[in-house]
Amino acid sequence: MIETPCTGICQLHPKTGLCLGCGRTGSEIGAWSALSRADRTALMAELPARLETAEMKTARRRAKIDA
Repeated sequence: MIETPCTGICQLHPKTGLCLGCGRTGSEIGAWSALSRADRTALMAELPARLETAEMKTARRRAKIDA
């Protein structure tokens, strides 16, 4: 089984293009299963920082994803 950062909350932010649940772009989501393990690991390391931006935190709060 391929490890995935998917949280089941699949909503793309209209400005950033990032998923509010996992922080990936639509292209990254689509290509996920074709990426090498090293590429998936590197991308997963970037995701927390993407979700911590002020714009994403606000969007997640509005979508009631974060408490």
